[in-house]
Amino acid sequence: MEQELSAAQNAAYDYRRCDRIWQRVDPTLTPYPEVRAAAAMAARADTPAAEQGGELSLAGAQADPCCMGTAALESLEVLQGFLREELSDRRTYLFLARRAPTAQARQVFRTVAADEERHARRLSAAVYLITGERYCPALCYPPLRYAGYCAVLRGRYHEEACGGFNYRRAAQETLDPCLQELLLEFSQDEYRHARAMLALLAGTM
Repeated sequence: MEQELSAAQNAAYDYRRCDRIWQRVDPTLTPYPEVRAAAAMAARADTPAAEQGGELSLAGAQADPCCMGTAALESLEVLQGFLREELSDRRTYLFLARRAPTAQARQVFRTVAADEERHARRLSAAVYLITGERYCPALCYPPLRYAGYCAVLRGRYHEEACGGFNYRRAAQETLDPCLQELLLEFSQDEYRHARAMLALLAGTM
């Protein structure tokens, strides 16, 4: 009985050795498929489930996630540009909030500045989700000038309306569903800001 068992073990060993030789000769050939299948099953049985897929078995570590993945990567430079604009707009609105002639206008400018900061933070988070790296733009701001209340409102209206349009266009161009939802949300915010500028301007007419 022991001799038969030893012979069977030697035969299994020879098959494994021959299969490894064939793999070196031509990896596309599988002369002993049952040997490879048995070896793969044994390896999976000895490996904890959390380690079988390596890093890809961890949540959020997919090679190509359905959101903020490869499709969103194509919009990376656009997102970085939006982030820089949002930071610049926040600075502008805080500047205007200190110079607006009415309490209502000062409150509107502070509210819009808070929205722009929120946009910048979420854009920064989106960039990190896509790349795994933080994006901290180095900005050089030009000096701000107060050209008069009505002129300011006119300029900010056009800036916000264009921002809404650009966010909507970027949403239409991306194939990433989560990024598209985020950009459409920001588009609505920018158009809402434009309406707020219009309302303030209407109060001066």
